[in-house]
Amino acid sequence: MTAARVAIVTGAARGIGAATASRLAKDGYAVAVVDLDESACADAVAAIEEAGGRAIAVGIDVSRADQVEAGVRRIADELGPPVVLVNNAGIIRDNLLFKMTEDDWDAVMGVHLKGAFLMSKACQGFMTEAKFGRIVNLSSSSAQGNRGQANYSSAKAGLQGFTKTLAIELGKFGVTSNAVAPGFIETEMTKSTAERIGVPFDDFIKHSASQIPVQRVGQPEDIAATISFLCSEEAGFVSGQVIYVAGGPLD
Repeated sequence: MTAARVAIVTGAARGIGAATASRLAKDGYAVAVVDLDESACADAVAAIEEAGGRAIAVGIDVSRADQVEAGVRRIADELGPPVVLVNNAGIIRDNLLFKMTEDDWDAVMGVHLKGAFLMSKACQGFMTEAKFGRIVNLSSSSAQGNRGQANYSSAKAGLQGFTKTLAIELGKFGVTSNAVAPGFIETEMTKSTAERIGVPFDDFIKHSASQIPVQRVGQPEDIAATISFLCSEEAGFVSGQVIYVAGGPLD
């Protein structure tokens, strides 16, 4: 039974995060829909409630320890102790290395890597006490390297090592840690990438689909479905894994 369990999804106002929050709510979780701007979460929360689920919106800058601690404490008070955490919050500050600023580097590392660290640290106590926990970190196919994304690629690769370490440290407490690495997913973030390289988004999607074995780009729901499995009781023997959800094989 997952009816009484609480899940946190960061970066959940839209895209993969919103789809994941919706899917976990359908799976029976009470969901904390977390994003930098609490008001931006209203639509995601409303959709969950209209479908009969339970959710709250919480504004947290995941790169700031004080906000993480206060936000997770509020979630525990209002919904219950969180035992599922999906670290999805992310930003892009794309540029070629010689144009990339230190602020571009620090901002991406702060949200992706430090954010996942702070959120996981704040939630792990609830999970170990419950002897059940699921942590899913959003990596990316860009972890293998991608032109113009030295910061993003490094952060996403770092999350894979972070994921495996948490699996080793927390496994004996009934807590699993896995990473999902999406390929091309049709979101506002990939739209921003198309704008950066000066390609119309429809053309960008068409070209990308032609390079993918299943001949289509991914949708947020594709990622949410994989996360749903990793958060389930049945996935209790799957830990420390990086699952590429990319429409074809990636090393």
